[in-house]
This record gives sequence, C-alpha cells and structure tokens, in this order.
Amino acid sequence: MFEMKISDVDLLKNSIPIIAEIIDEGVFRIDKDSLSLLSPDRSMIAVVDFKLSPKAMDHLKVDKEETIGVNMSNLVSVIKRLKSTDKLIIRSGKTKNRLEMIIEGKGKRRFEIPLLDISVEKPPIDQLEFSGKVEVESRVLEEGIEDADIVDDSVVFEIDKDTFKIWSKGDVSTAELELKKGEDGLIKLHTEEPMKARYPLEYLKKMIKASKLSEHAVLEFGNDYPMKMTFVSPDKIHLSFILAPRVEE
Repeated sequence: MFEMKISDVDLLKNSIPIIAEIIDEGVFRIDKDSLSLLSPDRSMIAVVDFKLSPKAMDHLKVDKEETIGVNMSNLVSVIKRLKSTDKLIIRSGKTKNRLEMIIEGKGKRRFEIPLLDISVEKPPIDQLEFSGKVEVESRVLEEGIEDADIVDDSVVFEIDKDTFKIWSKGDVSTAELELKKGEDGLIKLHTEEPMKARYPLEYLKKMIKASKLSEHAVLEFGNDYPMKMTFVSPDKIHLSFILAPRVEE
C-alpha cells in the first residue's frame, strides 16, 4: 500500500497528459524515493522516463515498493479535473485492483480507476552513449520545431563546436533555426565533432509540450543516433524522452 499527497498539481497537469500522448498504458513504480515510470511506446520509436521526487509531495507513505499498471487515458481523465489550487491524494490498497484519487479543493471529490495487470520490459536506455549535448531555452526549441512542422514531417538537428541548427526541407520550402555560442537562447553546447540526425516531428511536437515544466531543455544525440530530450524542474520532477532517429536510405 502507498499514499501520497501533492499540492503542486501543475507538475502532474503539465506532464501526465503529455506522457499519455505517447504511451497508452504505463507501469508506475512507487518507493520511498519517488514515483517513476520508464516505458516505451508500442512502436518502440520513443521511450518516456518520468520521475516525481518526494520534494514534490506534501506526504509520501510507502509500506513496500510497489508497481501499478494503469490505462493512461483513465489517469488523464482525473488529472484534467484538477485546478491549480487543488490538492491531490493518490493511494492504493483500499479497494482491490483499484487506484484511489481524491481531489481536495472546494469540497472533496473521489475517483477510482482500475489497475491493470501489465508488465513493461525495461528499455536499455542506460546503454546509450551520446556524443553531443545542447542546452537551449525551451521556448526557442519549441519555435524551431513549430517552424519545421510547416515544411516537412521530420526535422534535422545539427551541431558543431560553435553552432546548433534545427532545419527542415520540403519539396518547395525550407525552415531553419541557427543558434551560436554566446547568443540568447543557447545555454550550453558540447560536441567533439560535427554531427547531425533526423527525427520525426510527429513525436517531437508532443514532447515539446513538456516545456511548461522547465525554461531549459537539454538535448543529447549523435550522428543518426537516438536523441534524449530532458526537462527538469529542480528537486521536483524529471521528464525525459528518448526518440529513435529517422535514418534515410
């Protein structure tokens, strides 16, 4: 059994619905240190890595480490009922195979959603070794992705020792965002050599919605290599996405 109480419900409102756009079922792990989820989408193109720390919670009581499977749509339906001034209690064990969610605001509202008997094989993301790393302002990255979306269905991330580019080229149009070291919008840049990789915008448009969580986004990638996009709200929430590249033949 476990019970947690969260006052900063915007952390959930700005993360769980985005996760649900990528995976339809998820297995959450609850222990004394965090609420976490690590799960690939059904097509194995993307992986979600989510962690909510005890510092994001008013209260966390865990009898023993527990994993719970949920339909993400069911979970989002309750999360969307939250107002920023509400508090949320989440607990298991009161009713068998059900997750209880209580919203405290003007009155107390109680929901139960079914727990699913599912298992997710842990994706081997620890084996990934990224050779390039860029930290940018989230709003700038969001604009670059939105620009690329009006041109094509994929976008290229390109980096060298001084410059980070996001560009897309269609049949008749192109879009490009260029950031150089020292310019507004580019926080950090590191690479040993020039590199580039192409990624599907279908996924990036969903992932970039997590920019509400953090003013900065960290991108790690390599030549025709998976990319890791990370948003961190210090001490409270960590949300990363791993996205497979679109390799051209």
